[in-house]
Amino acid sequence: MMLKILFYIAVLILAFFGYRHYSNSSNILKVGDNAPSFTLNDAEGQTHYLSDYAGQYLVLYFYPKDDTPGCTKEACQFRDDLHKLEKLGAKVVGISVDDSRSHAEFAKKYHLPFPLLSDEDGRAAKEYNALTNLGFIKIAKRYTFLINPAGKLEKIYLNVNTSKHSQEIIDDLTKLK
Repeated sequence: MMLKILFYIAVLILAFFGYRHYSNSSNILKVGDNAPSFTLNDAEGQTHYLSDYAGQYLVLYFYPKDDTPGCTKEACQFRDDLHKLEKLGAKVVGISVDDSRSHAEFAKKYHLPFPLLSDEDGRAAKEYNALTNLGFIKIAKRYTFLINPAGKLEKIYLNVNTSKHSQEIIDDLTKLK
């Protein structure tokens, strides 16, 4: 009897999360769409808006957690390639659901020269379909959006290899120039 109850509970949980996934996937962003706007604070409390980056390319990357191996590798690759990216007319901005204090420590530890924005409620990540919401736990997916100077999505990266991603964006920007 208990096994049967557990089975039904498991089915209900899977159905619930399956429905949530299905309902969220109906508004998937596509290349050419307007980039969803955002208003988020960086590690120093300065507010950033999507409109701040109008007229230039923006590499907007979402990442799961400060100071974890994959996120550190990705951030350091962007740091090391920032000069090349800026030479191609692009700014880099990272977003996760971590708080500003965590971002400040992460940026300081790895000398990250670009803004890390705090999306604690996951609203921006949700707008970009880059949020895993397990109810009580929210985590940003490792997605990147290359936004063109007109504010449109130029390229969407859903399968990110952290050790090659920055170079992949440099290659794509070079082709666009």
